Amino acid sequence: MSFDLAAKAVGLARAALLPAALALSLGATPLLAQTPEQPATEQAAPSPDTVLATVGDAKITEADLALAAEELTAELQSVPANQRRAFLLTVMIDMKLMAGAARADGLDESDEFARRLAYLEDQALRRAFFNQIVETRVTDEAVEAAYDELVADFTPEPEVRARHILVDTEERAKEIRAEIEGGRDFADAASEYGTDGTRATGGDLGYFSTGMMVPEFEQAAFALEVGELSQPVQSQFGWHLIQLEDRRLSEAPPLDQVRQQVAQQVLYESYEAAIDEAKAGVEIDIADEDLAAAVEAQGGI
Repeated sequence: MSFDLAAKAVGLARAALLPAALALSLGATPLLAQTPEQPATEQAAPSPDTVLATVGDAKITEADLALAAEELTAELQSVPANQRRAFLLTVMIDMKLMAGAARADGLDESDEFARRLAYLEDQALRRAFFNQIVETRVTDEAVEAAYDELVADFTPEPEVRARHILVDTEERAKEIRAEIEGGRDFADAASEYGTDGTRATGGDLGYFSTGMMVPEFEQAAFALEVGELSQPVQSQFGWHLIQLEDRRLSEAPPLDQVRQQVAQQVLYESYEAAIDEAKAGVEIDIADEDLAAAVEAQGGI
């Protein structure tokens, strides 16, 4: 079983409509984390009810700032860390001023406002549901159980470790091969003659299995014995000399190496399970048949 969990991307995109909660569940650094000049250990966490500013009769609290940070995740990425609180407070002040002006003009009594308010209420409840129901299921125990399941289904595959030297012509490859046959170290020759990025590591490609390299290269590499040097091999990139370093069967990566991927899968499965539970007994009808089919294909109904 593969440990590539990218196939869950569509479902995760639906869950990722809650970016702050998703990021926190995967261990991302909070956007309002303390800067190096203000170590978290030196300051107690402020109360959510702490008033940061007043705009007329309206108060702006730490809780308001946290909510703004959730909504403005993308915008905060481009703001220096030591300026984020001031940025958010500026946004909140503008919001309070414009909201007050809108009420004075009676905009809070319009049908459009009522529709938007209903949407925002649903959005806030969706976020609360995600935080308190979906996210809480991503526990260490759940991640470890999911990892154990992946490992149980893991099928070892043959892998080889090889070095290569990539050059432009077959003639050049033959000249270098003659040097190596004459006693020159392959890695030393790769560092001098290689034309791709692996020259910095003596041509080392690490371990790879079938399907990871272009067919001509892969076929030649897997046909070698350990320590054997290939004849020049042509691929779309040029001419290769290959030296086989080792053979082995692949092993499942340790949990610490794939913990974030596995946690992401557990989060996805928790999200899908919660949605399925919420759907139980609820009739969903979409008038447009084509749209209904598209939504069904994405798991929406």
